[in-house]
Amino acid sequence: MTDTTSPLPPSALPAPSTEGAAAEPGAPRNIRSFVRRTGRTTVGQAKAFADVGPQFLLPYAAAPADFEAMFQRSAPTILEIGFGMGEATAHIAALMPEKNFLCCEVHTPGVGALLKRISEQGLANIRILQHDAVEVMDNMLPPASLDGVHIFFPDPWHKKRHNKRRLIQAPLVAKLAARLKPGGYLHCATDWQPYAEQILEVLGAEPLLRNTADASQGGYAPKPAYRPLTKFENRGIKLGHGVWDVVFTRV
Repeated sequence: MTDTTSPLPPSALPAPSTEGAAAEPGAPRNIRSFVRRTGRTTVGQAKAFADVGPQFLLPYAAAPADFEAMFQRSAPTILEIGFGMGEATAHIAALMPEKNFLCCEVHTPGVGALLKRISEQGLANIRILQHDAVEVMDNMLPPASLDGVHIFFPDPWHKKRHNKRRLIQAPLVAKLAARLKPGGYLHCATDWQPYAEQILEVLGAEPLLRNTADASQGGYAPKPAYRPLTKFENRGIKLGHGVWDVVFTRV
């Protein structure tokens, strides 16, 4: 069935959480994992919200999460921050049915797209929180509770004056490291070299993390087999753009 891109009335969609929204002008800026974007939700995505949203969308709660209750099983749990349209998320979850994937994204069309993939592919090991990942970490994820974290192609904020808006900065990395189990991993990927250099520097300065790549690799890891080449990434490679994977483990 063709998935039309006709916009839907607001009543057809769940209201995204407003917690973690931008502060008032002049107020101190807290760490946030996202920037609000507008976008169209398709009829197919809205149907996925209605059909499988009740099962796979989790409510945000300012209380420690019970992963076993969330996923109805005990299994290693991976946090993904900012999954976009969910292409890589669904691919990895299908490759690793033995792992749980807790995925944070505030963009409603992206959430709808991943729900649609879950329905079409029969995936059972994904749960989605449509909420700011920083607040999720602060209030729902206990220390040493995660087996891994995926952050793929976060907004690079190319202009120097906007670099401070980048997600991968020391305060966030410290939060992530504290929530990883010993031996757990943090995997970041970017197609913007200056951001890759910043990621490598910030993760390298976190005392709880250790790089899996050695100096002969420039500190960058080979692309793990589980991370797929997306259409966006393939297009960039054809244009001569590089992609850098950075993988650190919790000591």
